[in-house]
Amino acid sequence: MDFDKDANLDLSQVEDARGGGGGFGGGPMMVGGGALGLIVTVVLALLGYNTLGSDSGTSPAPSSSANLAQACAVSNAQRFEQVECRQVAVFDDLRDYWSTAGAQALGAQYADPKLRFFTQGVNTACGQATSAVGPFYCPGDQRIYIDLGFYDELAQRFGAPGEFAQAYVLAHEFGHHIQYLTGFEGEIRKLQQRNPGKENQYSIALELQADCYAGVWTHNASGGAESLVKSVSQEDIKSAIGAAEAVGDDRIQEQAGGQVNPETWTHGSAAQREQWFNTGNASGDPKSCNTLKQ
Repeated sequence: MDFDKDANLDLSQVEDARGGGGGFGGGPMMVGGGALGLIVTVVLALLGYNTLGSDSGTSPAPSSSANLAQACAVSNAQRFEQVECRQVAVFDDLRDYWSTAGAQALGAQYADPKLRFFTQGVNTACGQATSAVGPFYCPGDQRIYIDLGFYDELAQRFGAPGEFAQAYVLAHEFGHHIQYLTGFEGEIRKLQQRNPGKENQYSIALELQADCYAGVWTHNASGGAESLVKSVSQEDIKSAIGAAEAVGDDRIQEQAGGQVNPETWTHGSAAQREQWFNTGNASGDPKSCNTLKQ
């Protein structure tokens, strides 16, 4: 994956709260819209925690992106060697696609999410969370939350290294924001309430659509003159698919040493996640991502 080395990154929707601890306190964690299938997320789901999100009315603490702006400035020739600058570039590219062609294809009224970097713990409108839950989206405050240390774990523990694996993670979480804007996330919540016996099935539909949306963006990345992403190689796509497979529920259960039990899945199998990422990448059309009709 290559970036436009001369592009100015837009940090207007990026919040850097790293190093502040996030004001984490006690209480249940209610995490929004799809941490990518870490073992702890599965455990939380089994314990009954709400992994779709709950608006508690709590706003995140203020943050500053001054240091991030300096690190990611055009004057820093090594800026794209830093994961945070690559994430900002991908985030800006996602905003560019979804605010134009993506939103138009879905007939959605677009509004930007915010991207918030944190370490250890964070307060959100969906409740409190630690880094252990992985990246997630909170519909209550329309923010994507990422502890960048997750990418070390993705590479080392889950065997999914690569810069585009990181881009896939962010594109997946951005997909949850699109679901919020289209009303699909709210539709899933209502279906779960009406059919509690199918709660996991509907959760999987939500997650697989976010994977499909990540594939749609991948297809359209580097597609325009203003694109921050200048090229996406077949090796990049393999890296994204590897990340999608690595966080499949079956792979996680195998890694945990337990029995593979599809009835407890909340995100989909490795094969399902690969299938829907490929569906989006092949079509480049978000209308191809109707996972409720699979």
